[in-house]
Amino acid sequence: MAVTASELQIADARQKYPPRAAVIGWVLFAWAAEPFFTLITTFVFAPYFATHVAADPARGQALWGFETAASGLVIASLSPVLGAIADASGHRKPWIAAFGALLVVGSSLMWFGRPSDPGTIPALLVAYGIAIIGVEFALVFNNSMMPTLVPPNRIGRLSGTGWAMGYVGGILSLVLVLGFLAANPETGRTLFGFTPLFGLDPVTHQGDRITGPLTAIWFIVFALPMFVFTPDYPARRPIGEALREGMVELKQTLRELPKQKSIAAFLLANMIYTDGLVSLFAFGGIYAAGTFGWNTIQIGTFGIILAIAGTFGAWLGGKLDDRLGPRRVIAGSMLILLFAIIAILTVDKETILFVGVAPPAPNGPLFSSAAERAYLVLGCLIGMAGGPLQAASRSLLIRLAPKERITQYFGLFALTGKITSFIGPLLIGIVTAATMSQRAGMAVLVLFFVAGLALLARVR
Repeated sequence: MAVTASELQIADARQKYPPRAAVIGWVLFAWAAEPFFTLITTFVFAPYFATHVAADPARGQALWGFETAASGLVIASLSPVLGAIADASGHRKPWIAAFGALLVVGSSLMWFGRPSDPGTIPALLVAYGIAIIGVEFALVFNNSMMPTLVPPNRIGRLSGTGWAMGYVGGILSLVLVLGFLAANPETGRTLFGFTPLFGLDPVTHQGDRITGPLTAIWFIVFALPMFVFTPDYPARRPIGEALREGMVELKQTLRELPKQKSIAAFLLANMIYTDGLVSLFAFGGIYAAGTFGWNTIQIGTFGIILAIAGTFGAWLGGKLDDRLGPRRVIAGSMLILLFAIIAILTVDKETILFVGVAPPAPNGPLFSSAAERAYLVLGCLIGMAGGPLQAASRSLLIRLAPKERITQYFGLFALTGKITSFIGPLLIGIVTAATMSQRAGMAVLVLFFVAGLALLARVR
């Protein structure tokens, strides 16, 4: 017999949700994890690796892309399996703690990436792989806690608030690095004009390298409220029994998935546009470093401005999600991203939209040239659209997936977000290496958002 909307509202009213402290603890987990993406994968360590550790920016971008691809393949392979086991066993926090430990270890090891030392490159890439696997798996299990925290009509707001809080954490961590730790090797001063704290040496780029240990400490401190205040799912099965039952349920879900056309189309769309978005964020800082010759302070300042735009975008996207529905928010975000990517490909030191402009003056003020300011504006559009795209995607999944198998579906969600995640970085790496052109490598991302939009149109 069909269930009416009023019956669903009555059932929802009877369900008890935890106090606000539990929600705050969950939201702070995004704050705890975000510096990894802000400091390491996007604005500080990745550009440092490409420009100072690798032989040149193009080779550095290619190596970083290959390692990101390999890690994505591991995440894609194991996410649904681990999600199915977690749904059968009940607990989420032990999984989050275990994978959080990988993030802490991998990030800490990145301190040893000395400049102009090719012998450290293999170890650095392994450390990066360990860390990204840890943070991505931890987020799978943390995301699956959402349906127990708030009523369904507030899922969009909770998801958007989580992304916004993550952006704020990323902003503050970036301000800390640029203002007090990372200095310009030529002047020996940070963005705020200070000498680096703890005697960090600008010449050996210790301010860039400290982002690894800082990310680890930041995660340990700010993940604690989630473990203390946010309730876990009740235990259901011992781990051995959960493994067997979880695998059976996963096989059943995969068999049924082709019959669920909307969720299947959504997962396929998510597979494609998430690949494009992750690649865009992962290589945006590297692209700017190679195109404009920006140093850590310039790229970091660019990152702060983008994160502020992203915070506003995620907050607004959460409200629009509850009002308009996540599908429309996802489509609108992708259109903005598509426009921004195409426009960025027409910008370099001396051109904007193929029109010649004056190049940046040597040692001139920050973002003084027209081309740099155009890149900054387009980057803000990417920041504003990226948060709502990701937040609305997970809220749409919660609306589509069965609640009793939510972690399993988040595992499939991570699978579709990662199973082809190696393709974007791999294509960027291959095209960049073949053409020795960063612009040509980045151009492949246009295809991902066009295909994502086409598939999203099939989701009802």
